[in-house]
Amino acid sequence: MDGGTAPRRDGEPTPVAAGQRVRVSVPATVGNVGPGFDSIGLALDLRDELTVDTDAGPALSVEVAGEGAGQVPRDESHLVVRTIRRTLERAGYRAPALHLDAVNVIPHGRGLGSSAAAIVSGVLAANALLPAAARSDEEDLFQWCSRLEGHPDNVAPALFGSLVVSWEHDDGTFGHAVVPVAPAVSPVMAIPTTELSTEVSRGLLPPSVSHAQAAANTGRAALLVHAMTSAPGFLLPATRDYLHQDVRAEAMPASADLLRTLRAQGYATVVSGAGPSVLTLAVDPAQRDAVVHAVREHTSRTGDADRWTVRTPAVGREGARIEEHRD
Repeated sequence: MDGGTAPRRDGEPTPVAAGQRVRVSVPATVGNVGPGFDSIGLALDLRDELTVDTDAGPALSVEVAGEGAGQVPRDESHLVVRTIRRTLERAGYRAPALHLDAVNVIPHGRGLGSSAAAIVSGVLAANALLPAAARSDEEDLFQWCSRLEGHPDNVAPALFGSLVVSWEHDDGTFGHAVVPVAPAVSPVMAIPTTELSTEVSRGLLPPSVSHAQAAANTGRAALLVHAMTSAPGFLLPATRDYLHQDVRAEAMPASADLLRTLRAQGYATVVSGAGPSVLTLAVDPAQRDAVVHAVREHTSRTGDADRWTVRTPAVGREGARIEEHRD
């Protein structure tokens, strides 16, 4: 690939080099961790993988295996395709022929950051397809991914891994701080078969909250960072939310029931993102195993065992990465 190629001056975007292959992997993420509404996200070691080729003939082709196969579109409306096109156009380039091969592990519509993973994988793949001189740096990629997603709390951990605190600056740009997670913290995901759109879940939120609720949530969010980094024993009080989980419960009654049951047993359980999956942050591997048993016991008692999958992914300590780039 000619790294010195520049966008054409006649207004037409320059085609990226043919014959390239880029393979990207991106972790699942949990946004809104506990009291960290729209501000704290956690990466999990469940990774989608995307391979992009620029020599696949004259037309677009999209193959999807795993989660979403047979459900997501396989044309120009596919979120990854749209993201690649927009990212290339932003730099003054185009890719008239693309072949995408997506192997999805992250469930769709369950609060595990599938859309953020799609955006991050598309942006990183497109950036790699560009000539070296035209590529964006890590900070610009973060800003662009956040703009495409609309907020940074999922794309930040998808890009950087671990636990990430994110915020919006007064000028509309976004900031982030990566927080190392204590090795003992052991996530347990309870994933239902039902989906819930983020738009529906967000529509249940009240337009305002009281100062008392805001103050209570601020204290718990600060405690959450301390608990996740060095004091997991505080995870139960640190994961108490006052802003969004209770008001969203009506949209996911089975998830709310499981959350209440686990918290009553002393486990640090939260809604994963906007739901309906449920995340428990166990304080060590022994408690993780006890949580798995408690979830299975609860879902068996309610007759819903066949509607839930329990997984125990590690914290995703690595964010998105380019696994392969051939040019």
